[in-house]
Amino acid sequence: MSVFETLNAVNCNEHTEKKNGLTYLSWAWAWAEVKKRYPTASYTIYESQDGRPYFTDGRTCWVKTGVTIEGLEHIEYLPIMDNRNTSIPLERVTSFDMNKSIQRSLTKAVARHGLGLYIYAGEDLPENDANAAADAEPAPKAKVAEKPRNNAKTGYKPMPADKYQRYVEAAAKGETYKGKQMIDVWREATNAGEAEVKQFLQDVGNIAFKEIL
Repeated sequence: MSVFETLNAVNCNEHTEKKNGLTYLSWAWAWAEVKKRYPTASYTIYESQDGRPYFTDGRTCWVKTGVTIEGLEHIEYLPIMDNRNTSIPLERVTSFDMNKSIQRSLTKAVARHGLGLYIYAGEDLPENDANAAADAEPAPKAKVAEKPRNNAKTGYKPMPADKYQRYVEAAAKGETYKGKQMIDVWREATNAGEAEVKQFLQDVGNIAFKEIL
């Protein structure tokens, strides 16, 4: 099997944890699994021209890492973010924030080689296990997603798309309003639940990622 097929078949579920609705894979465990199968594997933490292990546009920061297995390197960029997955302004970045982002970036670079990639695709099982589960029982009928709307059950009050986009862009830039993070301001305005917050953080991450490319 190829490197990707070998690593993509590994079930990582017992080595993950959930925070703020997102799933994280243990960096130490992931690297150990790679080295057990490919002892010559290596990783690189890229530095800026002035020797810093992060890069900046003067507003926010990001890290760049690479993992090489069998001569193939996959590179991953990751914004330096807080516990809400919001980009941290340059002047507030600490060495702890930087180190945490480097570890997360390396884990995602490993995932590009196959290990735990299904986690970032929002799946519950690696490809082999998922196929076996599909053969064991019929797949449920797909439901058509409904447009978010006001209702007493969730209490979520979606705002117009253009206004929502302004909140997302402000959060990606690390802006605040009256001392509050933009995600908190948006959440209070819409009474957003866990699913809506998860989508908001994903949209913020997408913008932050595009800005650093």
